[in-house]
Amino acid sequence: MELRRFFDQTIRASFHDLAMGGDPVAGYLADLLTRFARTEQLYPPGRAVPRLETVVDMLLDAQAVWREDSPYFEPEQELAIRRHIGDYTLFMMGVFRERVERLASTGYYIARGKQAYRFVSEHARARAAGAPSTTRAACISSITPSTPSSGSRSAEGSPGALSFVPAGRRSPSRDLSSCCSGCDIEGSSWP
Repeated sequence: MELRRFFDQTIRASFHDLAMGGDPVAGYLADLLTRFARTEQLYPPGRAVPRLETVVDMLLDAQAVWREDSPYFEPEQELAIRRHIGDYTLFMMGVFRERVERLASTGYYIARGKQAYRFVSEHARARAAGAPSTTRAACISSITPSTPSSGSRSAEGSPGALSFVPAGRRSPSRDLSSCCSGCDIEGSSWP
């Protein structure tokens, strides 16, 4: 029997036993389990580190794609990285919970997983609402760095740090996602 079909049938049977019958998440979970059955999919090569083995590695990778001075500057890859963070934390908490409890904080995994899936869903929602189709790189070019006045703090809370003011706004944005929530990075794939 094909592995994907095995996972799909097993998950659907479990959902039926739990009175969750036709839940559409069953197919997604079957795809996730099939994908992560291969170690190189669970721990893909990264940009910031050679192999993404922890949530922190993945977050560093998400930052690396935004560094203009880096050879890895590919902001359009952030969506794929965030989806992987959500999938990875869901998988590890569902299949290897004891390992997560031993090596990390389950609260941290849950929070990072929720944050990652929220990012991905907000992107999909913005696209469905007809947000403008641009690339994040084009969006970045519309952002003006702004140095806070002395004594003031940036959105991150550190004195003198740069904050960003998206074109057409007067105050700094907390992060770039407010500007780029509708960017066209559909179809971005994991390397």
